[in-house]
Amino acid sequence: MEPRFEKHLQIEEMLKGMDAYIATGSDNSARYFNYYFGKYPSIIRANRTSVGVLTGEESEDALNKFGNDIFLYFGLGCRNVSKIFVKNVEQLQHFLDVMEKFKWVALNHKYLNNYDYIKSIYLVNSEPHLDNGFLILRESKDLVSPIGVLFYEVYDSTEDLLELLRSQESKIQCIVADPEVIPGATPFGEAQYPEPWDYADKVDTMKFLIALG
Repeated sequence: MEPRFEKHLQIEEMLKGMDAYIATGSDNSARYFNYYFGKYPSIIRANRTSVGVLTGEESEDALNKFGNDIFLYFGLGCRNVSKIFVKNVEQLQHFLDVMEKFKWVALNHKYLNNYDYIKSIYLVNSEPHLDNGFLILRESKDLVSPIGVLFYEVYDSTEDLLELLRSQESKIQCIVADPEVIPGATPFGEAQYPEPWDYADKVDTMKFLIALG
């Protein structure tokens, strides 16, 4: 794509004897990367996801923006929200109603196949869930939900929630919420529009490379 880069790139069968390593993949591959490369200067990325926090006082406009954080790229990115924390379950029906504008995701047959598959499992196993025809809400302590599903968890207080989020910091790429409620949070609608200084995993790759010199 860019011939000027050609002399700077090499394809190697074995990654031995390098000054530093940058690797990205799943939690499983990260274990291997750490085993082989952890003793060298390295950036090793594993699975991460993003979460959202709703107080129940969000405007319809804020929830519409929040829908982009969930549905853009069909929920496949580490900056996509795969779980929401809510004050009470009564919020969920209104939330699903507002999400109706994103039903275009069901026009993608691969997304719809995932949704139908998970829905059938929940129905056969009689697992409680809410459903609006293209998105399933299910209560879970887990962070990462299947495509077509958004996990939710009820929180009692902001202080308890902040402590929980801190304990899971290594698995969370960004927290989408009102910054006045969750300090440092990514505002609604901005998860998929990071600034150049919103470093993945909070690691400045260029600073890392420059320090090698």
